[in-house]
Amino acid sequence: MKKLFFLFAFLGAMFFTNAIQAQSYNSAIGLRLGYPVSVTYKKFLTESNALELFAGYRGNTFYNWFSVGAAYQIHKPINGVENLQWYFGGGATALFYSYDDGFDFGDSGSVGIGIFGNLGLDYKFPDTPINLSADWMPTFFVGSGYLTGFGGGYGALSVRYTLN
Repeated sequence: MKKLFFLFAFLGAMFFTNAIQAQSYNSAIGLRLGYPVSVTYKKFLTESNALELFAGYRGNTFYNWFSVGAAYQIHKPINGVENLQWYFGGGATALFYSYDDGFDFGDSGSVGIGIFGNLGLDYKFPDTPINLSADWMPTFFVGSGYLTGFGGGYGALSVRYTLN
């Protein structure tokens, strides 16, 4: 019985090691330096499919904005450059915001939903646990107040620490 257990443990370890080597990293955590600045966690579900989760905050004197979201991404290698991939996908975000115009009228707070596309580049440095990505996220907002309609200027540079 012990021999059978060790055989399955060895085969499982070999399978797990090969699965990690097929992808330059398995998961990573870091910052999305965009609009808004966010904490990001990216996890590969398969060799080419990843899920990215993010939560961010942006604010100034007149408004505060907190968002959470998720993106499903499909990664494709770029031939000729090791560890560089391009990706596409989409996702959704929930936005919680408040607006204060400095007077006693016109103030509002609300919740909005954003549905977005995702297009970007992803690079894992070969000898360090650092991953960089840059993306564009055209977003269609459904909500009240000023967060309604199409926004084509969203995207970010992400810097992450890889966890595998």
